[in-house]
Amino acid sequence: MSWFEDFKNKDLRTLARLITLCEDGDPQVIDPLGEIFSMPSRATVIGITGPPGAGKSTLLNTFVRLIRNKNQKVAVLAVDPVSPFSGGALLGDRIRLMDHFNDPNVFIRSVSTRGKLGGLSLATRQGVMLLDRFGFDVILVETVGVGQSEVDVRKIADVTLVALVPEWGDSIQALKAGILEIADIFVVNKADREGADRIENELKNILHISGKDSTPVLKTTFNDLSTVEKLLAAVEGYTNAQKEQIQQKREKAIHEIALELMEFWVLREAQQWMRSHLDKSSNPYEIVKRFQKKFPPGTLFS
Repeated sequence: MSWFEDFKNKDLRTLARLITLCEDGDPQVIDPLGEIFSMPSRATVIGITGPPGAGKSTLLNTFVRLIRNKNQKVAVLAVDPVSPFSGGALLGDRIRLMDHFNDPNVFIRSVSTRGKLGGLSLATRQGVMLLDRFGFDVILVETVGVGQSEVDVRKIADVTLVALVPEWGDSIQALKAGILEIADIFVVNKADREGADRIENELKNILHISGKDSTPVLKTTFNDLSTVEKLLAAVEGYTNAQKEQIQQKREKAIHEIALELMEFWVLREAQQWMRSHLDKSSNPYEIVKRFQKKFPPGTLFS
């Protein structure tokens, strides 16, 4: 069978293999991805971001449990730091989700940032598309937790949660120009700690000044499951109310995906050409001059 037929038959090994090919940038993945993209889209994509130590993984673990209690299929893409040796993900978040490993209706995969400053690689976007077409009801995307550069998650998530903890109360102003501007819902995690009310009030003040009073700020405590249930209900309420805007975002994303793919493959071709023309006597400007002589500006795609 082809990749496409195996995928349509819900073969998990094929799904995992396709995500690996996306991470590796393997040219053979383009054809099956093109066929798979035409399949119906059905999943709700929830993005979870925030600074390190905000309890994102624990929140994600609880989300998986609550979603499964509704008899829905859930997939997790945990974006982990890139290994300096293999280029792969360090798998930290997948270890924290071990409670769900034996559930056939839960798919957990760690993917690497691949050095992408925005926190998400092209393979992450492709992975979300594959999981969506595979038939999962909910896809959870957790970012690596590097701070305010992690704004790319908003491009692929239907709803974006920004998780903070009470200890971040004095640092909110430093974050305002980054991840605080992308949240659809704010989460004050570990709200049983001192300072939770203070950070909640500071967030609401910032939102009021920014004209975003409608953005919810919810507190969660992991020893009180009802607080996470309320958060999940708020997520569902948001996606139901924003169906039209979410659809518009997804339509816009088609062009973004095409541009990212073209940038990736053009850059790869340029790198391969450069390596074949690199010698000890070359300097970087000579290499570029050779490239421009072969492909004068404006003629590469003519």
